Amino acid sequence: MASSSFVFLTATFLILCTLTKATNPGLVLTLLNNCPFTVWPAIQPNSGDPVLERGGFALNTRTHRSFPAPTQHWSGRIWARTGCTYSNNRFSCATGDCSNRLECNGLGGATPATVAQFSLHNGNTDLSSYAVSLVEGFNIPMTVTPQEGKGQCPLIGCRPNLLNTCPDKLKLRSPPGHGSVVACKSGCQAFGTDELCCKNYYNSPQTCRSSTYSQFFKRACPATSTYAHDSPSLMHKCSSPRELKVIFCH
Repeated sequence: MASSSFVFLTATFLILCTLTKATNPGLVLTLLNNCPFTVWPAIQPNSGDPVLERGGFALNTRTHRSFPAPTQHWSGRIWARTGCTYSNNRFSCATGDCSNRLECNGLGGATPATVAQFSLHNGNTDLSSYAVSLVEGFNIPMTVTPQEGKGQCPLIGCRPNLLNTCPDKLKLRSPPGHGSVVACKSGCQAFGTDELCCKNYYNSPQTCRSSTYSQFFKRACPATSTYAHDSPSLMHKCSSPRELKVIFCH
């Protein structure tokens, strides 16, 4: 009788473990295109971390793509490429281009671009950190929304379309010259000075300060970082979220 009870309890325990795994599939990353046009998301891991979804793909308007995040620590960035075309056996994008490839496979993208930054599975409480950065400029509205996490889990990002209000000196046009405004440059990209780029003498929290150009981005989107040594508190830490959703044109 005792043996039968032990077998029953063991079987029950195994069933519960199986159900727990089935109902807790782990962290999912979802990319949702709410724009009225196709975007080409790109994903770049930090050095040593795996490439996800081959680093890039097309995402039609009003569609989404979900995929499992790594189960171990992973950090990297996500951005959207816009105005992409394929002609004469050559793929290229007006913004965010990664060396003329559809699948970036770990390569970085051309600036300016709105960037979501992630650091997943940190510490004993499984913290996932995330932020939206306009340090490298802006090309598309973007937000990050965690689902069912604990702790600091706000929706953050930049919802306004800054292409409509971008200062003339920061406008990126395609084709160059008199084409449509496709992105808004950072002060660093537009002028390249050490002070605006926070390089050399200015590469410290004490000497790297906001500028009139970074303040344009900050006023429009206060929940983003806008220059190299902007407030680190903008990197939120959410414990055990079920999903992290990146929305383009939220």
